[in-house]
Amino acid sequence: MKPSLEAVVKDYQNRLYAAAFSVCKSPQDAEDVVQDTLLQYWTQKKEFETEQHVRAWLLRVAINKAKNKTRTFFRRKALPLEDYMETLVFVSEESSGLFEAVMALPEKYRIVIHLFYYEDYTVGEIADILHITPGNVKTRLSRGRASLRGILKEAWEDDES
Repeated sequence: MKPSLEAVVKDYQNRLYAAAFSVCKSPQDAEDVVQDTLLQYWTQKKEFETEQHVRAWLLRVAINKAKNKTRTFFRRKALPLEDYMETLVFVSEESSGLFEAVMALPEKYRIVIHLFYYEDYTVGEIADILHITPGNVKTRLSRGRASLRGILKEAWEDDES
């Protein structure tokens, strides 16, 4: 099975962008990653077993391309996160603060947090996508949560002062 490119764009474009942005921290780079991922899907002769297989493959490709983009020597200057935050619309102030806290995490924690909480993947599925052990995923989730707790606790205590 291989869904049409139009169906894949409709169903996964926003998820791919969110995953790429969580790695790149740049809207332009994330858009490039999404386009590159969709182009690779379109040219790929691979047949997929299920809809979940398509989704996992697309996210794995997008995350790998985003990581490659952040490693390039001639990487464009990205907008500072604060400038980009002004262009986003959040449901509440807490959502905005949580997004900033997640984006402040190191990449390896940010990716697993994104896949677990925003994409609803299980630990095993994340391990398959990132090609790491489930134990490593659990460790990264635990450390990411601990970092988030610390960041959010500091922000909360600053607000009370």
